[in-house]
Amino acid sequence: MKSIRVRIGLLGLTLLAGLSTPATASAATSDSATATPTVEEQRLEKAVPQEILKRSGFDVVAPEFGRALAAAHSYAQARRVVVREGTALWRRAVDRAQGRGPAGGDLSRDDDRPLYWARLGMTREVRGWEPEFGVTGTQRAALLSELERTSRGQSSIRYPQEKGLKRILVTGFDPFTLDQDIRISNPSGATALALDGTVIQTAGGPARIETAMFPVRWADFAEGTVESALRPYLPKVDLFTTVSQGRVGRFDVERTNGAWRGGYPDNDNVSRTETIPVADPASQPQWTSTTLPYKAIVAATTGRFPVYDHTDVTEIPAGGTTPVVRPDGPTEGSTARSGGGGNYLSNEIAYRATLLRDRLGLHDSLPGGHIHTPVLRFGTGNTDPATGTITDPEFIQNRVDIIAQVKAMVTVAMDASLVH
Repeated sequence: MKSIRVRIGLLGLTLLAGLSTPATASAATSDSATATPTVEEQRLEKAVPQEILKRSGFDVVAPEFGRALAAAHSYAQARRVVVREGTALWRRAVDRAQGRGPAGGDLSRDDDRPLYWARLGMTREVRGWEPEFGVTGTQRAALLSELERTSRGQSSIRYPQEKGLKRILVTGFDPFTLDQDIRISNPSGATALALDGTVIQTAGGPARIETAMFPVRWADFAEGTVESALRPYLPKVDLFTTVSQGRVGRFDVERTNGAWRGGYPDNDNVSRTETIPVADPASQPQWTSTTLPYKAIVAATTGRFPVYDHTDVTEIPAGGTTPVVRPDGPTEGSTARSGGGGNYLSNEIAYRATLLRDRLGLHDSLPGGHIHTPVLRFGTGNTDPATGTITDPEFIQNRVDIIAQVKAMVTVAMDASLVH
C-alpha cells in the first residue's frame, strides 16, 4: 500500500511493515471488547460479501463453524474446534485457488475474497459465542488469535526435508479500502493462495514456496503478528518477499522501508500516526533496505506490467523539521516519514520483516524485501461500486496476470540470488 501522497484515485495505498513487540492474544481482553462485532465484521451483511460467499460456496463456512463451536463442552474443546476449522478454511481457500476440489460456485478460482469474508464470519461467531460453561474476555481473545493465525496459513508453513530443495516465503494481504469499494480484491492475497505449497524450477533446482496472509489492521502489527509468524522461518529460508498492492499499472521493488505510520485508516477504520512500535525501540533504525536482487528483477521480462526499482522516500533531514521527498533514498541521520512503499501497512510489513532479518543477523545472507503489485482494477464499464458487478473478465485476467508475474519475479530473484 502506498502512502497517502501517492494515492491512486481512492485506491492507491498498499500495506506496510516493521518489527514489533511479541504477539499477545489481544490488546483488549475484556469480554465486552472481544464480544462486540468489529467494523470489518459489520460489513458482512452487505449484499456484495454475501454474493461473494454464495458464488464460491463459502457461505456455509461460518454457519458450520458456529454449530461446531456451540457443541463444544469445554474451553479446551472449543480451542480444538477453532484450530481445526481455521486450518481447514485456509486449506479450502488454497485448494480452491489451485484447482483442487469443487469450485463451489461460478466465482473464478483465483479470487481471494471468499477467504476474507468467510474468516470474518467465523470471527463474528467467536465473538457472539456464549457457552454454558462461560468464557472470559482473555479466553475469547485467545480463540480469536488462534483463528486468525490458522486461517491465514501462518501455522501451516511446511518445508519438506529434501536435499537440494530451496525454500521461499511469500506473504500477502487482505482486501482493504472496503468503504470505498466493498467489491475490492487484493492481488497479493490471491497470489499467496495461488502459490502456497507450489514448487518452481530455478537455476539451482526446485524451490518450494510457502505463503501466509496478514490483516490490514494497525493493532495486529503492533502486537507482533508479523514477527511471530516469520521468526521461526527466516533463518531457514533461502529468500522471502512480502507482497502488497501498490500503484496503477506497474510493479515496484521497494528499495527502502521507513519506521513511520502515516495514519491512514485500516480495515477497522482505526488510524495510527506514530513511529512503528517495535521491540527494543532504543536500537530501532529509521530505515531498512531490501536485499532482493532488484537489478535482476527489474531487468528481466516477467510479464505484461513494467517493473521498477523504486527508490524515493520522504524524510525529515537531520536537523530539520519539514518533510522532504528524496528520489534517491534517505540521507544520513534523517527521520522517516514515508518509505518507498509509503507509510501504510505495506511499508510496515516490509519494515518489520527486513528489521527481523537484520536482527537475526541475516542481512548479508538472506535475500528479502517487498514487492508492490499493480492496483487490481475492474473492467471498463464496471468501475462504479454502486452499480458495478463483483467480477468481470478483465478483472479476472488482471488478477491472473499479476499472480503469474509475481511468480516469475520470485523465480528470477531466486536465480539471481543463487548466482551471487
